[in-house]
Amino acid sequence: METLEPLLTEHPFFRDLTQGDIGLLTGCAKNTRFEAGQVIFREGEDADQFYLIRDGRVGLEIFTPRGPAPILTLGAGDVLGWSWLIPPYKWRFDARAIETTRALTLDGKCLREKCGQDPRLGYELLKRVAAIMAERLHATRLQMLDVYGAHD
Repeated sequence: METLEPLLTEHPFFRDLTQGDIGLLTGCAKNTRFEAGQVIFREGEDADQFYLIRDGRVGLEIFTPRGPAPILTLGAGDVLGWSWLIPPYKWRFDARAIETTRALTLDGKCLREKCGQDPRLGYELLKRVAAIMAERLHATRLQMLDVYGAHD
């Protein structure tokens, strides 16, 4: 029987984790496929999944009175969703597949249980998620400067 362990090991988010940690996390994972245009989650819904994008593209959107507004596009090697880690575990954006996308989906409740059982692993995952949050906050800041900055 083939396991998802090699796929988790290869993903940049889990790079340098021990094989023991990967083995623990594999029990929370499954393969997932999203078709172009498919909504993956909506703002306000329960955030109970964490996605490691293997290939394809996913758009993060916010709803505005004019309709959905794109804020970020993610692709292979990116992660989607950190709300599984932060109470109240609700999505803060909408996510939609832009093209057919394959991902590893990790169950958020399972991940939280593993982190509770192994605080070292939990801290490691928290540091990785925090780094992604910081990168995305910086990208949003640059985007806002471009939109609202002084134009000659």
